[in-house]
Amino acid sequence: MSLPVQLPLSVQLRDDATFANFYSGRNETLVNLLDMDRSVPGIESEQFIFLYGPKGVGCSHLLQAACHQVDRRSGRSIYLPMKELVHYSPKLLEGIERLQLVCLDDIGEVAGIDEWEEALFDLFNRLRDSKTRFLVAADNPPRALGIQLQDLVSRLGWGMVFQVHPLDDRDKVSALKLRAHYRGFDLSDEVARFIIHRGSRDMGNLFTLLQKLDSASLRAKRKLTIPFVKEVMRW
Repeated sequence: MSLPVQLPLSVQLRDDATFANFYSGRNETLVNLLDMDRSVPGIESEQFIFLYGPKGVGCSHLLQAACHQVDRRSGRSIYLPMKELVHYSPKLLEGIERLQLVCLDDIGEVAGIDEWEEALFDLFNRLRDSKTRFLVAADNPPRALGIQLQDLVSRLGWGMVFQVHPLDDRDKVSALKLRAHYRGFDLSDEVARFIIHRGSRDMGNLFTLLQKLDSASLRAKRKLTIPFVKEVMRW
């Protein structure tokens, strides 16, 4: 589906960023609000949602999952990771209020950049008028981002603000098993716990590690066992 702006080639949605393979943990209420397939008939979805949390908790995954869902329904969406786009012109934002969904990731990256703060303030107003659904993610809540334009800070608090909670070790086991299921293989609790205890505590890194182990398992035609994980990872 064509979009009003031409984005750099590096800005792409990850194929695996779906609601189906996101383990909610303590974030079930938020996921239910974002996932239109879980919406309750007769109840209008929230137009603006701000979500925040540290790297690895899944904010980017959720924004991209929402875009995939809209696109699958033949709608039009856009995902804008400000960490990659902040050095471009704010003209990237022109016309995107005509879409069904706009997602801005890492919005704190614009803090202190006057032209971007003013452009985002204007975008908020256009999105409100066009009733476009708007999802924003950051590592901190609106008033802790260091944004100078107070009118923009106020706009960031318009709708619902959610903290995305990290998973505990038990939930991480469930999240790894769910991701393994969608990759087409079974992962035992024992192996999942071993990976978590020996690998990174960051879920993004854990999923990357799982992908590496899956590829190695396919090449070697061996099941994912603790001895095999030790061999591949040299642990």
